[in-house]
Amino acid sequence: MSEKEEKNELEKKSDSLMEYRYLGNTGLKVSILSFGNSVNNRDDQLTLDCLKYALANGINYFDTAEIYGMGTGESNLGKALKELNISREKIVVSTKIFRSGSDPNDCFLSRKHIIEGIYESLERLKLDYIDIVYAHRYDLNTPLEETCRAMNWLIKNELCYYWGTSEWTAGQIMEAIKICNRLNLEKPVVDQCHYNMFTRINVETKYGDLIKKFKFGIAAFSPLESGILTGKYINEIPKDSRAHMTYDNANSSMDRYIKEKKSWDEKMLKLKDIAEKKINCTLAQLCIAWVIANKDVSTCILGASKLIQLEENINALKIYKNIDKETWIEIEKILDNVPEGEKDFRNKVTLCSRRNIVMGIDFKK
Repeated sequence: MSEKEEKNELEKKSDSLMEYRYLGNTGLKVSILSFGNSVNNRDDQLTLDCLKYALANGINYFDTAEIYGMGTGESNLGKALKELNISREKIVVSTKIFRSGSDPNDCFLSRKHIIEGIYESLERLKLDYIDIVYAHRYDLNTPLEETCRAMNWLIKNELCYYWGTSEWTAGQIMEAIKICNRLNLEKPVVDQCHYNMFTRINVETKYGDLIKKFKFGIAAFSPLESGILTGKYINEIPKDSRAHMTYDNANSSMDRYIKEKKSWDEKMLKLKDIAEKKINCTLAQLCIAWVIANKDVSTCILGASKLIQLEENINALKIYKNIDKETWIEIEKILDNVPEGEKDFRNKVTLCSRRNIVMGIDFKK
């Protein structure tokens, strides 16, 4: 196959099951499943293989960060995109800015680091612009107005098209929007946040007003809670596993799992039974389907340490629309963690959680 034929083949999506949603209140459409290289940011061949497979299956959104491998994640992604020679307008690329080195100005959200950091990111990615730049975490020590002005500068100077936040509180995002409105600056449009069956309070409760008032976008990461929700650690956590090494480094996901292992394992075994016997899928596919079934989610970011994982997880597309409301309610009862909905004091009732309202499910804790 010639280079031109291979490029055309990669850009074909007619046979794909992929769907596309608007990124929050923008005109930008992103695949509901996207690919991020936080896990495999140092493996050139794996990144290339994953991108080929992702593109062939309709994924158009690719995510990285300057902190992934301290720059190697961006370099790795940029190299793969260049080798595949995919048309730039066919893909959406995001990176996250917060830390790239140990120098005092190699980190956080000052105007200096945001602008210089993005120039460095562009060089590593081998791109002329980035579609979305995220403030990777909130910076308590830089004035928020300075951060907003710097992000606006990136957009005005065509270094990026949109900016967003990652793991900010609803109050911090609201304040940023308020500042941008007052100063006539480009506002943040999306938060890249932790969301899955066992981590749901921010998206389903705390971000409620953001989503209702501003149609704020949600780019969900860690749908499998660092691999925990595949069920592979139910019997034991191998000493040489990535999860165990991560736990030794006080990772919050594994730390939570260790503390609540008995309860989580019991729930996962019940969910696995539903997945295999009722839906004919794997537990991992059910967990990903659960995330994208929430229409407040613009995209769900998948990672992979092996190509076979990406192949399996993309197949969540085949099942998520076919799960009936009764099964979703059965899943909610097993999880037993649905956030309480808003209180309607006039009518003296508590509403369903935002997720269940969006999905048309009448279920309350």
